[in-house]
Amino acid sequence: MFSKMWTKLFTPNCSEHSTKQDNASQLEAVRNLIRSADKIVVGAGSGLSTAAGLRHDGPQFEQEFADFIRAYGFTDLYSSSFYPFPTTEQYWACWARHIQFIRYNPPAMPLYRQLLNSLATKDYFVITTNVDAQFKKAGCDLERLFEVQGDYGLLQCSKRCHDTLYDNERLVAQMVAQTHDLQIPSHLVPVCPRCGESMAVHVRVDNYFVEDEQWHMAQQRYDDFVASTQGKQTVLLELGVGFNTPSIIRFPFEKMAQMFDNFTLVRINKDNTNCIFNVKHSILINDDITSLDFT
Repeated sequence: MFSKMWTKLFTPNCSEHSTKQDNASQLEAVRNLIRSADKIVVGAGSGLSTAAGLRHDGPQFEQEFADFIRAYGFTDLYSSSFYPFPTTEQYWACWARHIQFIRYNPPAMPLYRQLLNSLATKDYFVITTNVDAQFKKAGCDLERLFEVQGDYGLLQCSKRCHDTLYDNERLVAQMVAQTHDLQIPSHLVPVCPRCGESMAVHVRVDNYFVEDEQWHMAQQRYDDFVASTQGKQTVLLELGVGFNTPSIIRFPFEKMAQMFDNFTLVRINKDNTNCIFNVKHSILINDDITSLDFT
């Protein structure tokens, strides 16, 4: 769906449409837009979780992964995800701690709760590339949520021999508890119950990513919601979305705001707020996402 849509680049830049007021005034303009909007489509990227306090580097990471950092020289969790571990036992020892650190240990972060509270009376839908389940934890209506890139809390067959997803919370806790010398016991290494291949975290990294029935149902609900915005005053509220996978949220949001007069793109991001499409209506805020109280 996403790789085939809205990828043609246009040279006009839509930054000229952004208000010249300071960020406080811009946020007030956003509040007014949201209050009067009929529909709100939230597009959330990694910048939202970073602003909420879920960092993949920094002091807490250095403390929690001190032994792995000493052994492998990791600088952040992202780099650890692609490290060529010599054994499967070492691979899963690191990944289990990674999942526990990002997915299971953190509670629902206040920023996520604040965002959903601000949208509680609105007709909204959330599409996100984040895999930390923060929207679920914060109480987002699951009928209004599309987690495109997966969930750290699930496992799948690494070769996608079947489409069943498996909850990994108990297994991850066992792996972390039984990690010694940077590896887990061999009997804890997860293997596919059908084909015997290794299991993988349910995160999109290759063509083997499982899009099960629930994924397709969420995709359809999202498509239906976007279709329902026809003729309705709609805010595309994009939060912390960069250029890692721009064809999922960033480019489609810009293209919708280019095509339809009833759409306004609101982009809040620390970096790279400019558009590549000639968007008609936009508010572009180049700043940290520190307050999302739009009530």
